[in-house]
Amino acid sequence: MKPPTLIVCLKVVPDPEGPSSAFEVHSDIKKVVPVGIPPLLNPYDENALEVAARLKDQFGGRIVVINVSEKAIQPVLRKALSVGADELILAEDPAFEGLTSLSVARVLSAMAHKIGQYDLILTGRQAADWDSGQTGLLLAEMLKIPAINLAKSVELQEGRVIVGKLKRLGYEMVAAALPALVTVSSEAGDLRWPTVKAMQEARKKPVTIWRSADLDLDVRSLKARSIFSLSAPPSRARNCLFVDGESPDERGENLAITLRQHGVI
Repeated sequence: MKPPTLIVCLKVVPDPEGPSSAFEVHSDIKKVVPVGIPPLLNPYDENALEVAARLKDQFGGRIVVINVSEKAIQPVLRKALSVGADELILAEDPAFEGLTSLSVARVLSAMAHKIGQYDLILTGRQAADWDSGQTGLLLAEMLKIPAINLAKSVELQEGRVIVGKLKRLGYEMVAAALPALVTVSSEAGDLRWPTVKAMQEARKKPVTIWRSADLDLDVRSLKARSIFSLSAPPSRARNCLFVDGESPDERGENLAITLRQHGVI
């Protein structure tokens, strides 16, 4: 088959492995602010990027990475260029702040139309911050192309994509005509590590930036999330009790008695 053009949608999120204590809840501005948590590529999107890199290894072609944000974090997104992406396009505009999944899909759809010819669009199954799992499928609906979600494996054949789609018990093989969109799950595998040379070269590669005016897009159709109230969970008082005894057996017995008295066992 001819070398494919692959589009991968990437989002930058706070590190989902960060401790909950590092997130500050600001009720007045209805925002949760990470403190000391580094931004990184959404892990599920990294799975999608790895699938694209494997397909490029097999068939050649090119990988175009796209991102939507009010202010793109380029050093994080350039990681895609270091693992095999050929082009990084950022839709960056103040109008893109805090958009709903539907509105993000509208912007991504406008970007795909501007890119033109493509064979396969890959997204993560969901984002690690909001966990909505909607944007990819909404994008496919807007582009009027087939969509397969929860992919654990992706293969290309002439004119079609074959996907191992996760089910509650096992998986099923699903095929769709190209162009198509696939949302990728973590079972597809982790993103490869870039070499030092590749990271150095990625810093020098040009990045394309599109504003809302560069896209066939009516910004009045874009909606931001509406958060009606936001508050931190109530803190619970903690009491510390030391259990002692003359011997290990007595301390163990006293501990069991104490736990029973407090309803733990």
